[in-house]
Amino acid sequence: KHLSPLYNYITKRKTLKITYKSFSARKSQEHIIYPHVLKEFRNRWFLYGSDANFALHIFALDRIEGIEVVDAPYHDNPHFDAAHFFDDIIGVSKSLGSKPEDVTFWASSEQSRYIETKPLHPSQKLVSRCDDGGCIFTIRVAINYEMYSVFMSYGAGVRVLEPSHARYFMKRQLQSAASLYK
Repeated sequence: KHLSPLYNYITKRKTLKITYKSFSARKSQEHIIYPHVLKEFRNRWFLYGSDANFALHIFALDRIEGIEVVDAPYHDNPHFDAAHFFDDIIGVSKSLGSKPEDVTFWASSEQSRYIETKPLHPSQKLVSRCDDGGCIFTIRVAINYEMYSVFMSYGAGVRVLEPSHARYFMKRQLQSAASLYK
């Protein structure tokens, strides 16, 4: 319902007051933002915009309760490059200071056949084929929630090897999930 008007506000460089209720909030909050770009991920649309301090905000369109044009000058964010901001992520979550890391992962024989034909990210490279029929891949991404979510969707068919902080995060998540079935 907000997609078309937001697109027009972005192209016309309008400052907006967004009334937004996040998943965790008890009540809505108002944000004055300079909208930059719309992005779709998994059939859900998101608005990226900056506030007066150039802090980047991400709003799920289905959580926006109201949009008003504000009579205030529009400001570009010198730290936000819409043309390349999404180059090094899976999904939509990224802060302005995020840096990409090399993420190495093993995929089972069954999952690697799928992952080879439908890469998780454009940077994906095949590192080696394993004796067990699986493969080791690497991607270069800024680590975020959506990356972990994609890996977890493969269950035991994918295992993060490096970096160690991503490996341990995945291990804790999967151990926590396994404990629910005891």
